[in-house]
Amino acid sequence: MTNVVIKQLPNALTTLRLLLAAPICLLILDENYSAVLWIALIAGISDAVDGWLARKLNIESRYGSIVDPLSDKVMLISSYLAFAVVGLVPWWVAVIIVARDAVIVSGALVYYGLFGRYEVAPSIWGKTSTTVQIVFALMLLTQQVYPVLPTLSFQIGLWLLIFMTIVSGCHYVYIWGCKALSQQNHMD
Repeated sequence: MTNVVIKQLPNALTTLRLLLAAPICLLILDENYSAVLWIALIAGISDAVDGWLARKLNIESRYGSIVDPLSDKVMLISSYLAFAVVGLVPWWVAVIIVARDAVIVSGALVYYGLFGRYEVAPSIWGKTSTTVQIVFALMLLTQQVYPVLPTLSFQIGLWLLIFMTIVSGCHYVYIWGCKALSQQNHMD
């Protein structure tokens, strides 16, 4: 029984992180940034622990490989939409983030519909984009509680966020477009 519980722990932590997106979003809308920072800390720790456990115990799962990045995306998209609602970022920034992920998900669904199952593998551009989105979100939240960061850091961070979001979106379209063409050529 203990072995079964241990094997499910990484997936449980991943699911917890997915569920934390709702309170994070609601607390941003309520402008309770201190509480958001604490929940974000819990989410960050759970993200590190679930991946480490899955690799260390060699219990990586298809569920985890799908829900782990999904939980990051749900948390980031909902956070940036909430940031736009409360005026911490312009709406067009949230739209770029949502549009990138909508294009990626749509492409994945089309690929699945045409060619079947595929392995999800984040690119270095996607990982970098996610990291920049997380760091910028934490900068925004921290600034609301402890206003110590210079304005220039937000300008640089915002443009880096936009650049990486667009580059990673284009890269995913290119990579999956090439995979689809390759699959199509194999089918002909």
